[in-house]
Amino acid sequence: MSDFTTRPEIRGTFGVVTSTHWLASSVGFGVLEKGGNAFDAAVATAFALQIVEPHLNGPAGDMPAILHTAETGETKVLCAQGVSPAAATVKAYTDQGLSLVPGSGLLATVVPGAFDGWLMMLRDHGTMSLREVLQPAIDYARDGHPILPRVANTIADLQEFFETEWPTSAAVWSPDGQAPAPHALFRNPDLARTYDRLAEVADTAGGDRRAQIDAARAEWREGFVAQAIFDYLKDASVMDVSEKKHSALLAPSDMADWRATYEETLTLDYHGWTVHKTHAWSQGPVMLQALSILKNFDLGAMDPDGAEFVHTVIEAMKLAYADREAYYGDPDYSEIPMEHLLSDAYGAERAKLIDTTASMDQRPGRVPGFEHLADAYLARSVQDFGVEGVAAQEPTMAHLTEKRGDTVHLDVIDRWGNMVAATPSGGWLQSSPVIPGLGFPLNSRAQMFWLTDGLPTSMAPKRRPRTTLTPSFAEKDGARLVFGTPGGDQQDQWNLIWFLRFVHHGLGLQQGMDAPLFHTMHFQGSFFPREVKPGEMMMEPAFDAQVIDSLRARGHIVTVSEPWAVGRLTAAMREADGMLRAAATPRLMQAYAVGR
Repeated sequence: MSDFTTRPEIRGTFGVVTSTHWLASSVGFGVLEKGGNAFDAAVATAFALQIVEPHLNGPAGDMPAILHTAETGETKVLCAQGVSPAAATVKAYTDQGLSLVPGSGLLATVVPGAFDGWLMMLRDHGTMSLREVLQPAIDYARDGHPILPRVANTIADLQEFFETEWPTSAAVWSPDGQAPAPHALFRNPDLARTYDRLAEVADTAGGDRRAQIDAARAEWREGFVAQAIFDYLKDASVMDVSEKKHSALLAPSDMADWRATYEETLTLDYHGWTVHKTHAWSQGPVMLQALSILKNFDLGAMDPDGAEFVHTVIEAMKLAYADREAYYGDPDYSEIPMEHLLSDAYGAERAKLIDTTASMDQRPGRVPGFEHLADAYLARSVQDFGVEGVAAQEPTMAHLTEKRGDTVHLDVIDRWGNMVAATPSGGWLQSSPVIPGLGFPLNSRAQMFWLTDGLPTSMAPKRRPRTTLTPSFAEKDGARLVFGTPGGDQQDQWNLIWFLRFVHHGLGLQQGMDAPLFHTMHFQGSFFPREVKPGEMMMEPAFDAQVIDSLRARGHIVTVSEPWAVGRLTAAMREADGMLRAAATPRLMQAYAVGR
């Protein structure tokens, strides 16, 4: 493999910020230059991402983060995944003739989580005021930012629908009756005023910095923001992807009662690295399961761009994702057999299922006492939901279908060794109508739930949906690494491939991002219409043609993507001696790492 990279790997000792948009990365690094820490910088980066990538995330979306605090050595998860409304039952949906939760519109909305999560991170771990970290986002929303061509194209594709069905969205995204031109300065004055008003609440609140931030959190969930949301929802019934109009189940008490939370990470040891992930309310454990299976293969002896490596990893991912679909869900409401799923014995047992041919079967493991969940998945994976031909609402490949929403990612390390990996998503401009006066839409995360009772992912009140959002943290011998990617069901596939090449083949951070990627679509998708594509996989054309032919000969159904089309990884690392490194994918030409 060539040492050539598309851009330099950033190295320094002061700080690094890497994210899926160059403006947001620059905002975050500016905060570090002003004396802020990694948590201050992460929050500023995140709010900037809401402005410059509104087709991928928003303040009413959701956010998991993994935080490492240098002073205490503690690593933990911040869960800003909102829960389902109190009125959200299976019957509430099936009585409306639905077999799946729609992938857009008001009926798919759960409690908005991202804003509260970012402010809790700032309050508990940051040093700056809300005004200081929000001001760059306010400025870009008020004064304009160069709109990405993909955002402009998304708005253009949806303009007629917005004008006909979601006029509040048309007013924000095409205010003069026309979609913005690519790279034109785009403004969202309503969102600028919303952020500015929230910062003013904090500025004028009594008490210390923590009390001021808490005042803004309260204003969000019970003040003018909540009032605007529920003034709109009380009479709103809007068209969604089901091609029918529906109203929201979300109520004022749902939003008023919810708070972001902290929890321990879930870990697995792999070739000397301790890998930290989120729990089973996300797909985070699926990467750990895949690593547990792959412990049983000599990946280091395989060509990282060769057919044997690709085949082995693809088959391990199929097995891990089958378990995701059978067993994952909110651990607060369901017993998740995670200790069994991550055990060495189970990983070794699963590894024996991998041979030289591509499996076409869904093969969840048979966990004692939980066999009914495996059976339920097998039945569900062949079910006809009557929605063939409908595009998924969060993408595996967002940039190939402009009407799909997606996700962003950021990684930050400061000079003291504080670290953040976060994968914000939801609340994108395609998800739901803009709330009048606020400048942002709600989310569509309830589409993760199944309208069947008795599953860990069954629709039920106050549950976290099993999301695809999955930041990563790994450590070994004093070195620490944060990384992640957007991409729906592909997130922990691309994360896994990049990490394996880093561990086994010595690829640098940027070198690994420039290497060709692949993924499988074999398992049941997380997003409406919940498709299953047995044996199907996608590869970038940078793979040798003989490798692609070999995989097809093994039975894989291979689609070759456009060049540089798979994955949006970013990563940052602190070596044991304090050296900082960072990298960002060249794909889509917008992610950037900044540092010194």
